[in-house]
Amino acid sequence: MKYIILIPIYNDRESLKKLIENINQEAKGLTAQISVLVVNDASSHQILDTYSNLENIITFEIINMKENRGHARCIASGLKYIFEKKEFDYVIPMDGDGEDRPEEIKNFIELAEETNGKSIVGERVKRSEGFVFRTFYQFHKFLTYVFAGQSIKFGNFTCLTKSSVKKLLEEKSTWNSFSGSLKKIEKDLISMPSIRGTRYFGPSKMSFFNLLKHSLSIISVFRKTVLIRSALFIIFYILLIKSYASVITSLPLVLLLIMIYSISSLALRENIEELNKSLTNIHDIDKIK
Repeated sequence: MKYIILIPIYNDRESLKKLIENINQEAKGLTAQISVLVVNDASSHQILDTYSNLENIITFEIINMKENRGHARCIASGLKYIFEKKEFDYVIPMDGDGEDRPEEIKNFIELAEETNGKSIVGERVKRSEGFVFRTFYQFHKFLTYVFAGQSIKFGNFTCLTKSSVKKLLEEKSTWNSFSGSLKKIEKDLISMPSIRGTRYFGPSKMSFFNLLKHSLSIISVFRKTVLIRSALFIIFYILLIKSYASVITSLPLVLLLIMIYSISSLALRENIEELNKSLTNIHDIDKIK
């Protein structure tokens, strides 16, 4: 079986080099063929480095993009390149900083061999961030469940069949949210326990603002459900507080309207035309192996 590990990267050369070394080590002894494709999102710092330990990796390429377009669009562009240019059975998207642990790749492969062509998601059972971040992350999951009707406990770290990759490339929301789109197109995903690792170098790039944007982007994929549930909530809440209306009791309605506006704005980022022509953003390709 042929597996391609897809890694979006931006200005994180040291982490990428260590990750490649660890992937090579984890691939030792596996019967599966492991290849690596890195999508360099127009980094302002040097990404290319020397890679001395690649004996267990079949091919290793770095796609250098012309313009920075963000994490989700890096993954979408990489999936399109792989689907059109490569032979593969599964694609494993993972972050390039060590937070997606390379030692879990073999778990994906073992589970994929036991299942009947279904995509697998790494469901977070333990995180490495601090208390405040974990609290906001739980709130993000709560919002997604309440307003979108979806329980999404996974991120980019997944193992996708060729069928799932094809569906993702036909779904316009993939250009905006990877995990939201995958949940939308695949109703029968298999979950695998996954522990969030620690970054190899430097602080996490997932700030509170980025987490909020990430959360709302996922919710925007299911905006029809959100609008229906929001309308029901507004009606119910107005009836509940009509005798006690004040600035304070009106605050939840204001926050809800801000959320609806935000997800509507984020939904405008969905674009199948941009996804279809995403490979025109490739500047060049470094074929390391």
